[in-house]
Amino acid sequence: MPSLPFGVARLDSILEGGAPPGNVVLLAGESGAGAREFLYTSAAMNALGHADPELFDLYYGDLPAGATLPEAVHYISFTADTDAITREMGYTMADEIVDAAIGGIEFRDLSPEYFQLSPIPRDWYEDETTSITELGDRGEYEDVLTAFGDYLSAHADDSLVCIDSVTDLVSMVDEDTEWSDVTMVMKGLKKAAYEWGGLILVLVNTDSITDREFGALMDAAGGTLQFSWESGGSQRARTMFVREFRGVLSQLESENIVRFETEIHEGGFDISDVRKIR
Repeated sequence: MPSLPFGVARLDSILEGGAPPGNVVLLAGESGAGAREFLYTSAAMNALGHADPELFDLYYGDLPAGATLPEAVHYISFTADTDAITREMGYTMADEIVDAAIGGIEFRDLSPEYFQLSPIPRDWYEDETTSITELGDRGEYEDVLTAFGDYLSAHADDSLVCIDSVTDLVSMVDEDTEWSDVTMVMKGLKKAAYEWGGLILVLVNTDSITDREFGALMDAAGGTLQFSWESGGSQRARTMFVREFRGVLSQLESENIVRFETEIHEGGFDISDVRKIR
C-alpha cells in the first residue's frame, strides 16, 4: 500500500514515501524547535500537491515512487481560527505556497466548543458575523471532545489530518474532564486511524506536560517525532529525533540514522543534515 507523504521532501525520500497509512504520529517538542513548523509544512505541501502541481514541483519536487497524496487535508485547531493559522503559516514558508495551498485545506475551528464553559468572553472566540438567530438555533455547543470525534468520523478517511494541539486538551483536565478522557480519546484515535487509512499528525508541546503524560500520549500513538534545540559552541540548532515509529524506525536504524538536523526556509520545514552512528 502506498505511503502518505509528510510533505517534507528529504524525509519522505529517506522513508521511501513517508508514513504507512493508518498512522497517528506525534510531533512533540520544545517551543520553537520545529514541531509546529513541521505541521504547517505538512498541511501546506500536501494541499499544494493538488492545488498547484507546478508550485509543488518547485518547492517539493517529485513524489517518491512509493507515495501518494492524501485525498484531502484537514486542519483542526482548539484555540485558533483559520485567519490566525494562515498568518502563522506565512511566517514559516513563502507567501505563494500559503496562498495557493490554503484553499485546499479544510479548517475546523473548535474554539467555540473549547472555550464555551470557560470565563472567556464569548466575543473573543465567536465569529463576528454570527447572527443572533443562528446563536438561538444552535444553542450551546457540543462538548469539545464530542465535536472533535464527530468531525474526524466524518472527514478523516484517506486524509491528512493535522491536530493543533493535544496539549490544549491536556490543559482542560479539571473536575469536568479527566486525564483518562484525553488518553482514551488518543487510544481510540489510534484504532480508528487504521480503519480510516489516512495519516493523523498530532502536535504536542512538551514544555506544557509532564513526562508521565507524554509517555501516555506516546503509548497511544503509532509514532513520535521529537523536536529539540541543541547547542554547540555559540550556535543553536534545531534537531528531530525519531523516538518511536513502528514500521519505520527499524528502517532508519538499519541505515544507522539516529538524528536529523533541521532548518526552516521559504519552502517550510526541511532536513538540513542526517546524523548517523559513527
